[in-house]
Amino acid sequence: MKKPLRIGVIAGELSGDTLGEGMIKAIKAQHPDAEFVGIGGPKMIAQGCTSLFDMEELAVMGLVEVLGRLPRLLKIKAELIRYYTENPPDVFVGIDAPDFNLRVEKDLKQAGIKTVHYVSPSVWAWRQNRIHGIAQATNLVLAFLPFEKAFYDKFSVPCEFIGHTLADAIPLVVEKTPARELLQLDEDKKWLAVLPGSRGSEVKMLAPPFIETCQRLYKDNPNLGFVVAVVNEKRREQFEQVWKEQAPELDFVLVNDTARNVISAADAVMLASGTVALECMLLKRPMVVGYKVNALTHFIARRLVKTKYVSLPNILADEELVKEYLQDDCTVENLYLETSALLNTDSHPMVERFTEMHHWIRKDADTQAANAVLSLIKRSS
Repeated sequence: MKKPLRIGVIAGELSGDTLGEGMIKAIKAQHPDAEFVGIGGPKMIAQGCTSLFDMEELAVMGLVEVLGRLPRLLKIKAELIRYYTENPPDVFVGIDAPDFNLRVEKDLKQAGIKTVHYVSPSVWAWRQNRIHGIAQATNLVLAFLPFEKAFYDKFSVPCEFIGHTLADAIPLVVEKTPARELLQLDEDKKWLAVLPGSRGSEVKMLAPPFIETCQRLYKDNPNLGFVVAVVNEKRREQFEQVWKEQAPELDFVLVNDTARNVISAADAVMLASGTVALECMLLKRPMVVGYKVNALTHFIARRLVKTKYVSLPNILADEELVKEYLQDDCTVENLYLETSALLNTDSHPMVERFTEMHHWIRKDADTQAANAVLSLIKRSS
């Protein structure tokens, strides 16, 4: 009797838990008795993954927070390395969480265990010399986007483009009406989705210009509605404070819900740069991107970032399909003019390009990831 496959896997946050769930399902479709052990969240555990530690232990962001948790993180890493070297898996898959997983992968690779890093760090965008550390840590990188693979190919680092899970999850056509009914929005109004970010620092920088832009748009069209996705109570309170101080006459609909439903309900979107811009592209809604950081961060980032654009739709297209207003250009005047144009002109050409790019990255990523992992096992057996 052949032994069942044993796959080590570590996810560090909820998005990684979702990726792990899909990969495990797809591997089990081919190898029903495969075993998975490492760190996972509720979705991976429900698929039969044995989690040696609580995933929350890895979900630490920010330099100060990481420093405070460093002794515990180092202890977890040491215990995982000892476990995997004493019980070698056929392959180890680190899902995202590069600061933790790449260190685990490097130690395991040196111990003779094949390693995969699932979700490329943004090495193509900034601190490109990290590519050499990635090459030392992993036998294979699984990338969401085609330009990521092209970057790894330049450095002869094994990488497979597997498509993006969001592109699989979101239909090619998303109607507005179901989302408006779900959020109880007036079907007869035009709606602008306002997404000033999920972090406190983003809302602090972007809520004031975004809200003032809405004031100007409202003067043009008092029938225009504004719907805002707030990720938690803190962001809600933060946005409400700026709103009540700056524009109490406006009637924002604040939604404790995913950005997806808010974007789906909208005619156009004003948003902070981030993964949400990719989601907006896949939902086929015209958008304008704004972003500001503090002056020191901008000064440093300007010297490190190597891309022409910051939003994923533009990086993917290699042209400015979507207007980006960054730092000093993130003004009310610029945001107003572009958002007004989006609301009042035909967006069909932009939607056509978005649909074309949706097809580019809609590759059944879960199955592609599973096949890549299984191929690596076969090559090493």
